[in-house]
Amino acid sequence: MVSYRRILLKLSGEALSSDSQNIDSDMLKKVVSIVQSALDLGVEIAIVIGGGNLYRGASLSAEGMNKITGDHIGMLATVMNALALSDAFERNKIPSMVMSGFSIGGGVCEPFNHTKAKSELSKGRVVIFSAGTGSPCFTTDTAAALRAVEIGADIVFKATKVDGIYSNDPMEDSSAIKFDSLTFDSAIEQNIKVMDTAAFALCRDNNIKICVFSMFEDNYALANIIKGHAIGTTVSQNGE
Repeated sequence: MVSYRRILLKLSGEALSSDSQNIDSDMLKKVVSIVQSALDLGVEIAIVIGGGNLYRGASLSAEGMNKITGDHIGMLATVMNALALSDAFERNKIPSMVMSGFSIGGGVCEPFNHTKAKSELSKGRVVIFSAGTGSPCFTTDTAAALRAVEIGADIVFKATKVDGIYSNDPMEDSSAIKFDSLTFDSAIEQNIKVMDTAAFALCRDNNIKICVFSMFEDNYALANIIKGHAIGTTVSQNGE
């Protein structure tokens, strides 16, 4: 028995990297294994991937680069990550498709189309959304929330380095308190930094839950949450 039919998994670009490699083959294998464990439950999976392992626009913007140009470069970085992840899936006999928020020629990937994405998901294909929303000035968290709405996902899973949402950064504040659950309004009012306000608001307005969890401490964490285990922090309308 599973709690969700169609999910959207938000991965940072750093999920694919190691200390020595921007895109590490061992980390790709780990992501594939985690996704496979969820697919084995019969769940449809879409992924939004970030690009921070390849490019960080904030530092170059601080040195004078035009913000819009920096955002465009960052969106291209997410396409590279998506292609690497798709290749890893295909090599492990998991059918996948990369869609981009803007058109890219040469057969690199498909332009985003919500109807086609839903059709491919229903066939068991993992669909990886890249290039954010397709426009600058939006985070990949907002892109994840938007794509979740467009494909009719039941929940957004945000994979992080910590095991949920805390009152402060637990890596800097040992007294930080972990929340088991929050309402969307409470997350916005408290200015919770794990996702931006636009992402929280999009999910709130479309009644799509968010679960923030640590994906790499336990390879079966995602599958276990899908099966109904209480792991991480859930953000929802009523905080349940």
